[in-house]
Amino acid sequence: MKAFEYYRASNTKEAVAILSQYGEKAAILAGGSDLLSIMKDGIGGPKFNLPQHLIDIKECGDLKFIKEAKGVLRIGAAVTISEIVSSSLIKEKCPLLGQTASQIAVPQIRNVGTIGGNLCQRPRCWYFRGRLFKDCFRKGGDYCYAPGGENQYHAIVGGGKCFMVYPSDMAVALLALKARLEVSGSKGRRIVPLERFYVSPNKNVLRENVLSPQEMVTTVEIPLDSSAKGVFLKLKERQAFDFAVVSVAINVAFKGTKIAEGRIVFGGVAPYPYRDLKAELALKGRSIAEARAEAVRSSLAEAEPLSGNAYKVTAAKGLLEKAISTLT
Repeated sequence: MKAFEYYRASNTKEAVAILSQYGEKAAILAGGSDLLSIMKDGIGGPKFNLPQHLIDIKECGDLKFIKEAKGVLRIGAAVTISEIVSSSLIKEKCPLLGQTASQIAVPQIRNVGTIGGNLCQRPRCWYFRGRLFKDCFRKGGDYCYAPGGENQYHAIVGGGKCFMVYPSDMAVALLALKARLEVSGSKGRRIVPLERFYVSPNKNVLRENVLSPQEMVTTVEIPLDSSAKGVFLKLKERQAFDFAVVSVAINVAFKGTKIAEGRIVFGGVAPYPYRDLKAELALKGRSIAEARAEAVRSSLAEAEPLSGNAYKVTAAKGLLEKAISTLT
């Protein structure tokens, strides 16, 4: 691992000040399960340089809270995944989030990994993570190895220049929950709806989200709806722990026995958490029994599988059908 400068911030203001000073040469360190693995592996490319300054936010008390106010659940970015799993407030007010958190990695990683870090991971693509593939698009090169290579875990939607899949389970559930992110930087704070946080590789192949080098996620906000029901399902190669081959989160609000509104979000199929608007349209105004078949049929209409991952379409549709069925 290359040498770096280490800073321990005591609050958000201090972390932002250091981040603003060093910009692209700095990175936020929370649990470190993703960032440190990249640094240890020495990944690099024409426009991908390892950080020279790490800003540790684990001691930032203003980033460690779970609270509800005026129908909104607010979670600090430094709250660990384990704290989300064990939170009685989340179990009562937002069980979909707790259910999702419990399926992330293993207890040891959940104990250190944070919600902010989970939302800001880098790609798991083995070409991006491989030292030999320095001309990968996402590292500033001019080539994507996935279309002609080993691509069984890659994107079936929204690939274009880059066919990586975004690995965050939290992002899938939070998008279904209409979450917003509070982002802090040198120019102050702003609120970003989660569905505008992630960017397509066709818009910016070097970044996964809209954060500038001087910004960090500070809070996750979830509007609560007592009438809503949700479920998160995840298909993994190793059932003990793994990233999702495919996942789905569905969250629906009812009016009587009919679905007033529903959100369907897939993970493991695109370079961002993929909200399936056509499948959602099939839910509205129908009962679960009436909506299930049409929603499954309509899902992933934009899928264009690569040579080795067409199975993901079938897997995703099967997960969606199971997820809808569990809401009855």
